[in-house]
Order: sequence, then structure tokens, then C-alpha cells
Amino acid sequence: MLKKYYPWECLPSSEELPDSDDTPVDNELQDLMPSLLKLILAHLWADRLDWFFGVDMGIYYDPEEPAIVPDGFLSLGVDRIVDEELRPSYVLWEENNIVPAFVLEVVSRRYRGEYSRKKAFYAELGVLYYAVYSTRRRRKPPLELYKLVNGEYVPLVGSPIWMPEVGLGLGRSRGTHQGIEREWLYWYDEQGNRYPTPEERAERAEQRAEQAEQSAAQERQRAEQAEQQAERAEQLAAQERQRSQRLAARLRELNIDPDA
Repeated sequence: MLKKYYPWECLPSSEELPDSDDTPVDNELQDLMPSLLKLILAHLWADRLDWFFGVDMGIYYDPEEPAIVPDGFLSLGVDRIVDEELRPSYVLWEENNIVPAFVLEVVSRRYRGEYSRKKAFYAELGVLYYAVYSTRRRRKPPLELYKLVNGEYVPLVGSPIWMPEVGLGLGRSRGTHQGIEREWLYWYDEQGNRYPTPEERAERAEQRAEQAEQSAAQERQRAEQAEQQAERAEQLAAQERQRSQRLAARLRELNIDPDA
């Protein structure tokens, strides 16, 4: 009896495929920008297990072709964690052919086809949102976000830009990350409010703790002052009783009834 043939069983697994194209980044921003977005998302969606954000990770779309390695990408509807070893790469035929909903490319020192070859490829692959951030462009905004409409990318305007299918907005703002003060990319809510970074959350928590400690110290100080006032009032009352007793004793010595 012939065994039934399942073609996907013959495809290479993620463990058998290279996890990157071994192309070094030409600037720290290509790692720091998407890594910051991933850190924010890890806290924001901590209770969700249906998403994955890859940084400098290979996406395999065809077993006969090398992986494409965006600086960052977000997939929805996939397992957040596959096992303890995590993902070495993102293999479409192992992810139920779920294409990333969002891809980010960061241009720093030189262009690598972000506005041409890669853009066309991501459109063909079916990536819904494609973002390009460049510090080198002078006549156009540093951040450009495109949406796939009828097989072609249409530029979106505004900042931040809301992506309803993703449930996130993307924008840029000045801030500090890992001690570096500059413009960063951040996630936003639908009302345009920026989600804080883990560093900002920790700083705010520390500030709240300091404020709580200050409030507690002030409350202790007020309690001590109230206790001191009560003690002074008691001392004054005791002094008044003693004065009244001495006066009464003196009146009795003069044969005068103090109660009269």
C-alpha cells in the first residue's frame, strides 16, 4: 500500500535553514529601531500569544530561494512562542503561510533597495504594511508607511499613522533609549497617544514610588506634628490645672472658699 504523499513534509524545517543572510548591519539603528518596537510590544501585548515580532530574522517564502531578512517584521495570528528554543527563522510553510502584516526597513548609511526591489518584493509577498525609515533623506519625511491596495503600495499620510488591521499606530518622536537621545519610532494608540517604552515605564514607576515615599514621609511628619501639638496642649492643660490648684490653696489660706 502506497503511503499518502504530503508535500509539506518534504520541505526543509526552520532548524535546517540558515537563520540570517549573514549580512552585517551598517548602522546600530537597523537593530535598535525594531528592537525598541519589539520591547514596547512585549509589554503592551504581554497577555497575547497570537503574534510574533522578528528582528533581523530570515523570512523563508520558497524552499528554493534564500530568505529575505527585513530589519523588523510583525506577524499576527501565529504562535508567540513555538518552543523553548524559540524561532531560528520565520518559515512560511511552518506558519500556516501567514505572511507578516508589517515590515520595517531602516536605511542608514546606504540604500539597499528599500524603495525599489524590496518594496516590490514585499508587495508581491502580500505584506499589508511596509514602513521605511531613513535618516538620510532631506526632501521627504524620515518615515514612510505604505499600505497594500490591489497589489500595489499606496503611501499613507500623517503622523502617527493608524493601522486598523494591526491595531497599532506607527510614528516618530524624540526620546531616550539605552541612554541615546534622538528620534525613535514608537507605537501609538488610535487616539494618537504614544505607548511608553520599558525604560519610561520603569522611570515612571520609580517616580511614583518616590512620590509615594514622599507622601508617606509628609504624612508621618504631619502625624508627628499633631502628636507634638497634643503633647503641648496637654502640658498647657497640666500647667493650668497646677496654677488653679495653687490659687485655690492660697485662697483657702486666706479663709476664702475658692468654689464660691
